[in-house]
Amino acid sequence: MSMHERSRAAIVLRARLYALIRQFFAERNVLEVETPILSAGANTDPNIQSFATRVCGHVDSGSRTRWLRTSSEFAQKRLLAAGVGDCYELGRVFRDGEAGRRHNPEFSMLEWYRVGWDHRRLVDEVVELIQVAFALMGKSGNLHKSSYQDLFLAALGIDPFDADAAKLRAALGDVRVDAQGLSRDDWLDLLLTHRIQPDFPGDRITVVYDYPMSQCALAQIRHDDPPVAERFEVYLGQHELANGYHELTDAAEQRARFARDNARRRERGLPEMPLDENLLAALEHGMPACAGVSLGVERLLMALTGNDDIGDVLAFAFADA
Repeated sequence: MSMHERSRAAIVLRARLYALIRQFFAERNVLEVETPILSAGANTDPNIQSFATRVCGHVDSGSRTRWLRTSSEFAQKRLLAAGVGDCYELGRVFRDGEAGRRHNPEFSMLEWYRVGWDHRRLVDEVVELIQVAFALMGKSGNLHKSSYQDLFLAALGIDPFDADAAKLRAALGDVRVDAQGLSRDDWLDLLLTHRIQPDFPGDRITVVYDYPMSQCALAQIRHDDPPVAERFEVYLGQHELANGYHELTDAAEQRARFARDNARRRERGLPEMPLDENLLAALEHGMPACAGVSLGVERLLMALTGNDDIGDVLAFAFADA
């Protein structure tokens, strides 16, 4: 197949996938929404870097510096707080510094929220959507679910909730990394990406749920023994596809987590990000209990086509944009 034929096939498949996604949610009465790409607030996550742009001319509506969204999450949560109900957005998002065979600085993300659901219920819908997408290509995927704790115990014989940093570091074996400044969670992440994830079967949908409390991100904490963050990740083969949460609804706790993110940024020599005050105000007003998930569209397309290069599922990759 020529490059032109591959490109056209990828464009056609994307269009078919988008139609399928919209039908999937229409049948479930989940509303499609469209939210701003430019925002006065930014993503504080120290592992994600945002693009900024500057508004020229007469401006009477706040900061001239605006940030390209890294997801539609904050805006969709504002809609949830306003009472819009179950909703999804399928659109472009932007992350600086993410370019390569598996990353593009601009890409498409599907993000949706289910009012009154928890993360475990939402997992089932995510898997259902993946299986429906697989059927487009006459494929299906085996499903494996595991708690984060059980995953580490089965793969490495290590309890991720109580093993100290030295034990985690030793479990990396011959994987060589610069240990300076790495936290316990960094070691857990390295074990997942370098020792566990590469062994996921290529035809399997793997769901990992209930993470350590220290990796709560924007998830609620369930105070078990030990406490867990009510979040999940979905993998297709060895590659991460989706992240979901039983969403945090407490404005004060959300502000505190943003502040902790910016503190980590300072420690790493990264610029602090302006908080999304509109989101915090919406949480103060009251957001309903819900679960939400973001799914990388290009990652799904790559799995459907068996490609390992994101450029094969884009009309134009970043180098040619």
